[in-house]
Amino acid sequence: MNQPLLQLQNLQVSIEQKQILKGVSIDFEPGKIYALMGPNGSGKSSLSYSIAGHPKYKVTDGKILFQGEDVTELSPDERARRGIFLSFQYPKSIPGVTMANFLRSARQAVTGEEIRVFDFQKKLKVHMDTLGIPKSFMNRFVNEGFSGGEKKKAEMLQALVLQPKLIIMDETDSGLDVDALKIVAEGVQTLAGPDTTIILITHYFKILQYLTPDAVHVLKSGELVASGGADIAQKIESDGFDSFKTSEPEPIVEEDPFTVIE
Repeated sequence: MNQPLLQLQNLQVSIEQKQILKGVSIDFEPGKIYALMGPNGSGKSSLSYSIAGHPKYKVTDGKILFQGEDVTELSPDERARRGIFLSFQYPKSIPGVTMANFLRSARQAVTGEEIRVFDFQKKLKVHMDTLGIPKSFMNRFVNEGFSGGEKKKAEMLQALVLQPKLIIMDETDSGLDVDALKIVAEGVQTLAGPDTTIILITHYFKILQYLTPDAVHVLKSGELVASGGADIAQKIESDGFDSFKTSEPEPIVEEDPFTVIE
């Protein structure tokens, strides 16, 4: 059995002294695709932000281990350099910054290596061809005027450029039509590999009609209430999240973390 790439050990997280995660313990192995499911307000996004190191989410107990290293106290950029990548539910637009310049800067920030513009654009074109993205995409401003599907492709392109070991996709399927869902599913398959772990966070069943995860974990009211195979997703589809019981049924309200950062 491989050593887990990511280990959450009794992870307890609070926001402004309100407990959000209540002792979550999960191992994520290299080369596997995981679905993390749960109703709105279950703590799914809080879990993703905690793994990525968002300062709003305070770990009050437990540990986050990445490749055996305790990264609980590391800053977001230090975690990114180690290979942790978070794809946001609602990616922000950056007017005036082209995709090519943004991706080149991100690559240099994560790796610390300088790369010539021509060399980078040559590699970028290969990644764009992999995702079926037209050449004109390079010169468009980041997420400005992008459709839902284009935003998801942009984030997948960023993941291909950065080549992280862990990719967390936070409700990346939210609000997408069928065609965009297929784009996400195909992108996940493209990003998957023997050294890459993908955590797909969702409360929808539809995305799992286009890809089969290696394991499914269910969060409810900040607790891990079920773990197993794809059959768990089928149970959710037929019986809903109410079929899973928690010790404390009070709902959690997740806020947009970007509204509180100054």
